[in-house]
Amino acid sequence: MSTDVLSDVLRTLRATGTVYFCDQLQAPWGKHYSGDDGASFHQIRRGGCRLESDGEVVHLGPGDFVFLAPGKAHQLSSEPLPQEAAKDSADTLLMCGYCRFDQSLSTPLSQLFPQMIVIRHEQLQSLGWLQAILDQLSREYLSMRPGTEIVVHRMTEVLIVELIRMNFGQEGKAPLIKALADKYVGAALSLMHQDLGTAWSLEVLAADVGLSRAAFAKRFKVLVGQPMFDYLTQLRMQQACELLADTSLPLYEIASRVGYESDLAFARTFKKRLGQTPTSYRKKMLDK
Repeated sequence: MSTDVLSDVLRTLRATGTVYFCDQLQAPWGKHYSGDDGASFHQIRRGGCRLESDGEVVHLGPGDFVFLAPGKAHQLSSEPLPQEAAKDSADTLLMCGYCRFDQSLSTPLSQLFPQMIVIRHEQLQSLGWLQAILDQLSREYLSMRPGTEIVVHRMTEVLIVELIRMNFGQEGKAPLIKALADKYVGAALSLMHQDLGTAWSLEVLAADVGLSRAAFAKRFKVLVGQPMFDYLTQLRMQQACELLADTSLPLYEIASRVGYESDLAFARTFKKRLGQTPTSYRKKMLDK
């Protein structure tokens, strides 16, 4: 059941992304990335370089992979070389990419993004599925066959999802992953995600999963990182945004589907959370 919750959360990201190559980079060279395009990732396909971000320096070699969270500015550059060696230094081939996410609402998935994570070539080799995606991305991009653009976009999205599912190769688990693995909180998350129209309360969910109200409330907040009602409201607003953007359903129908007794109560919560009315949000999405 918990896997379905993660799939639902991942779906709300509406991830879009792509990759591109930086070829024939010969020392000295340097490239700056603001992070404004979203999450960034790079793999050293040939050669090596150094990465600097917020004063931290990381040296990257052939096959190493690095992921940086949305908004994380960084710079890639050649390693310092003696002047007489610069002419003979091997060039560097980088596969770079970015992935944008729907930022209209903060999502629980924001907890899953490390600010920066490096997966070394040796570790990547043990993560067969991830290595296969990166190799296929490289082959597809460099082939430039008809349809390459759409394939690269889709594979980039799959890459990000796979990184999240495997927790970026880290041993420790992010908060939401821990919550999904918990017998009680994972079951409660499944119930909420399956039926947003139900009038969920702490009492009802606690009884359904077999805990007292107080024990459930504390356990949920510790594992998920926010109170149950805050999570539920956020989840309802995410679903409402999708229905407003993708359907022509009237507001009262959308309100009912996401658990509000009236469109007025729904509209008040929506405006408080997003700073605009549901009608304004729908119009903005239609005008895109």
